[in-house]
Amino acid sequence: MPPTLGAQELELIRFISDYQIPLSAREIVSLFGEPRGLARTTVLTMLERLRKKGYLLRTEKEGIYHFESQTSKGEFLRNIVQNFVEKTLEGSLSPFVAYLTRGAKISDAELAELKQLVADLDKSRAKRKDE
Repeated sequence: MPPTLGAQELELIRFISDYQIPLSAREIVSLFGEPRGLARTTVLTMLERLRKKGYLLRTEKEGIYHFESQTSKGEFLRNIVQNFVEKTLEGSLSPFVAYLTRGAKISDAELAELKQLVADLDKSRAKRKDE
């Protein structure tokens, strides 16, 4: 199970994952930290924490540190959801589905995607039963 993330760490890793290319520490401070009013040292500390937790890769190019996500954004989000379901929901998806049916605002496109995912899950389960 990956180490837990604070709210700002989660925002930062998502920000870095969106770029899909290594970003210098200076770029991250400028594009992520400054708009949020975060001090340079705060951003650098978060980068180092995320690296130590295994979420970021750090490389040095011409004396400048660059950071990139250890995994794809999709894989990262799947891990976050898995961690949430296992720790917060005690492994049950029922509370999450109940939330979707009662309180979430879901677009037509998201609903269609959810239906397709459920259909894919049904096929996958049926296939496993046949094996």
